[in-house]
Amino acid sequence: MTDKITLDFCDIHMYDSYMIVTMNTGVHVTASHNEILTQIADTYFNKKPFVYITHRINSYSVDPAVYNETSKISNLVGFCVVSKNYMAKSTAKIEKLFLNKPFEIFDELSDAIEWAKSVVH
Repeated sequence: MTDKITLDFCDIHMYDSYMIVTMNTGVHVTASHNEILTQIADTYFNKKPFVYITHRINSYSVDPAVYNETSKISNLVGFCVVSKNYMAKSTAKIEKLFLNKPFEIFDELSDAIEWAKSVVH
């Protein structure tokens, strides 16, 4: 499965065992954004294990409380951030403290996809 979903705050690419999300510039990710993303994941993965990949091309912020809710998604087996930007990677290291799931940071999207496949299978 490879579907693209465009929302007013992000683009999502859905695959068999992972989703790649690219947030729009300037977005502040809140619980309401997270709820929408969770509903999409529920619809596509339907209890199957999956990995959430955030491709941080654009500058945006995340309410750390979002990670508490994200940790409750039972079939989410991994989370990773893809960015070459030093500040985005530094922020991701802090965000990692708030998520109770395997969490990795990569420079390249291809590395994140390989990691996602290894975590799911």
